[in-house]
Amino acid sequence: VGIYFYPQLPQRVPCHWGINGQVDGWSSKDFAVFFFPGLIAALYLLLSFFPLMDPRKANIELFSHLYFWFKVIFVLFLDSLYLMTIYAGLGHSINVGQCVMLGIAVLFFFLGLMMPKIKHNYTIGIRLPWTLHSEAVWETTHRLGGKLFVALAILMVVMSFLPGVYAFWGLIGGMILMMVILFWYSYSQYKKLEQT
Repeated sequence: VGIYFYPQLPQRVPCHWGINGQVDGWSSKDFAVFFFPGLIAALYLLLSFFPLMDPRKANIELFSHLYFWFKVIFVLFLDSLYLMTIYAGLGHSINVGQCVMLGIAVLFFFLGLMMPKIKHNYTIGIRLPWTLHSEAVWETTHRLGGKLFVALAILMVVMSFLPGVYAFWGLIGGMILMMVILFWYSYSQYKKLEQT
């Protein structure tokens, strides 16, 4: 797509938008067209390679079909960002903030559905000292994490229709709250297990 539209793109292409939805960063046409696809391919290869080095790679194989679809959805999300950049570079107006929020919501929703099925490993999941130490804590934390990711995804869909600044801070606030809850919950589960 980038190569097809390359002749029509200007020398400077928008590459970053602020929380108010206005372009605040530019890149050269060559960088915009060729760098991001290379980065996406490299990230996909890394996501494919890391599980092979995991000491618990046998556990990853138990949910490998879900991990594969996570990689696909992650790459499609990054592809959508790339296509938005090309579209904006061609002079079209686009609500990047809303599109990004909806894209992250899809990613979080899938992660939420995937979380309870993620087996104990060192590559993907909620990797805290207590979840890595205990498979029981891992499982209970990931069950809660799945529900929180789905709830945050739904909230992000709603927030995507708010003005950019409110949506951005709502996303940041929601993510921080989710991390605090999971941090506290996994620790409390570990302490409870220790006492039995």
